[in-house]
Amino acid sequence: MNLQQLEYIVAVDQFKNFSKAAEYCYITQATLSTMIKKLEEELDIVIFDRKSNPIITTDEGQIIVDQAVKVLQETYRLKELAQKELEHFTGTIKIGIIPTIANSLLPVVLLPILGKFPDLHIEMSEITTDNIIRKLKEGTIDMGILATPLDIDDYEEEILYYETLMVYGKFDEDTHFVIPDEIKNHRVWLLEEGNCLRNQFINLCSLKKSQSMPSNLKFDAHSFETLLNMVDQLGGLTLIPELYFQSLTDERKKKIRNFSAPVPVREVSIVYYRPFAKRKVIEALAKEIRTLIQPILMAKEFKNSELEIVKI
Repeated sequence: MNLQQLEYIVAVDQFKNFSKAAEYCYITQATLSTMIKKLEEELDIVIFDRKSNPIITTDEGQIIVDQAVKVLQETYRLKELAQKELEHFTGTIKIGIIPTIANSLLPVVLLPILGKFPDLHIEMSEITTDNIIRKLKEGTIDMGILATPLDIDDYEEEILYYETLMVYGKFDEDTHFVIPDEIKNHRVWLLEEGNCLRNQFINLCSLKKSQSMPSNLKFDAHSFETLLNMVDQLGGLTLIPELYFQSLTDERKKKIRNFSAPVPVREVSIVYYRPFAKRKVIEALAKEIRTLIQPILMAKEFKNSELEIVKI
């Protein structure tokens, strides 16, 4: 006796027809008849009067069918409890996140995540990509949220989303798009050395270090706000990601231009070190972040072939 056989007799009792019951159970009528016959032989009872049309459940058979319904209901209940247990996470997870993602991602996702996983204690810190990689291997953090692809052996990457990269500056009204190769003709304000978004801007636009600022100025910016203020006061251009763009005032949004196709995007992923015992927690967090973030990003409007993942 097995659960499938119980499902089959419940279906026949419901439809009063072997053919319809088989269709409902996605099996052939011959298979359904054979499985029910084996159950009847095992129980030494006739469950259905096959000579009747429609099929009639015998008195003895009705007792078996009623009990089968209860067994199946409890089985489904057991599966639900098991699934809820898988989704109920406890303990602590330590997360490192790079600042250029933290400042725009966390205000959107942190409160919903805390609400969905109330018994999961989250310890989060803003650190650089290099420190995330080191701490993952040391085991002092469990996962990192950063720009990828890293393509480093023994590190797993769980892609969360793609966000478009945009240019901030003073543009003519008839300038609708920016060509990456044209950026080198302007003064460019970049984040500090070692920042992955700085490297992405340099790679995307084929910049040289000497183009990043005036020759008599050494300047290290730690935030997008600083970069935007420098552009507002001294001119030039800078690069910001889409999620940060969404937090800008309407006046500043007027100074944003998109790149021409293919659309450059930043790939953002959860990264962890193999082997890893908290894979289920990571998968749950990744799913929640995707659910919250992907619908509000422009990348979903493009085909993958129309996107260009900018190298770090």
